[in-house]
Amino acid sequence: MKKIKYCCKNLKLGSKKVYKSIKERFPEIKQKKQDCLGNCKLCSKQCFVMLGKSNVIYASSPRKLYKELKQVIG
Repeated sequence: MKKIKYCCKNLKLGSKKVYKSIKERFPEIKQKKQDCLGNCKLCSKQCFVMLGKSNVIYASSPRKLYKELKQVIG
């Protein structure tokens, strides 16, 4: 599994809950918060994360984003 990256600005939209949940449930997964991931249009409207350098996972709510990530993690 590649590193999960979070935009610091998007943490306020709810992805902070996802970050904490993944950290608790999957402590072996590397996560990183960055100032900006360059997806500003998506960032202002939905919760999202990046896997690796180009794979974007997004959802309309933190709960849905967490479910998507759990599927990817396995």
